[in-house]
Amino acid sequence: MAATDLAIELLRASVLAATPVLLAAVGGAYTYFANVFNIAMEGMMLIGAFTAVVGSYFARSWAVGLAAGVAGGLVAAALFVLFAVALRTDEFVTGTAINMLALGGTTYALRQMFGVRGAFMSSQIRALPRWDLPFGPVLGGHPFLVYMALVLTLLAEWHIRRTRFGMRLRAAGEDPKTLDAAGVSSSAMKAWSIMISGALCGLAGAYLSLGYVRLFSENMSNGRGWISLAAIILTRGRPLGILVMSLAFGLFDGMGMSLQGAGIPAQLTQMLPYVATLAALRIYSLRQKL
Repeated sequence: MAATDLAIELLRASVLAATPVLLAAVGGAYTYFANVFNIAMEGMMLIGAFTAVVGSYFARSWAVGLAAGVAGGLVAAALFVLFAVALRTDEFVTGTAINMLALGGTTYALRQMFGVRGAFMSSQIRALPRWDLPFGPVLGGHPFLVYMALVLTLLAEWHIRRTRFGMRLRAAGEDPKTLDAAGVSSSAMKAWSIMISGALCGLAGAYLSLGYVRLFSENMSNGRGWISLAAIILTRGRPLGILVMSLAFGLFDGMGMSLQGAGIPAQLTQMLPYVATLAALRIYSLRQKL
């Protein structure tokens, strides 16, 4: 294969791998500005991936699967709101509990509903349709959620920075007492931010199980929620910056896949995007100290 073809395949793989991180991180940007430490994105994504497969399999419809994925993310977000906002439990503990619930719950449900361990595949699972848009060999022919993720990123940038909702969202994170005094509930704004995050994490999960692949496997989110959190921290919640960081993660993920073909053990190549993320966080922390 020519070097040009290899480069095109790497870039295509990078875009596909970046999409779930981008969707989850854009949702997490809302909780970032509301000053909610949302580490439950991993669990929200995993639940969304599972419910998307369940919906697509039983209804034999990708649209039902997509809606089920969003619903799964919203249910996880509602749990987060109940405990972290309504009952005022610790956000870190609540997020950790949701992640553990998602991992154990989806594994148990997979075995009880489908009688399989590890992964569930079926011809009845309907995949997300691909759009053959005239965007060239790198950006053309992807699942439509890839393009929706780009549009949602631009909308989030505008929504957070230019609208009344965005102003109140940022006020809820920066000065909640003043916002409450103005007659707007800061707790309600925090709850809205978590629900938006849950919906987009559910979309990310649905993309993983119906777009990136067409199956569900145990723990298939595989740390992408944590990568999304790192992208939010590194960019201070700016959606356009998150887009760049997500593409960088996708590039390293694609490089890892390419290196597997060179005979390097898969366990090492799969570490590459996470090692790169840790290095970026370390550089960021050093710059903050200067």
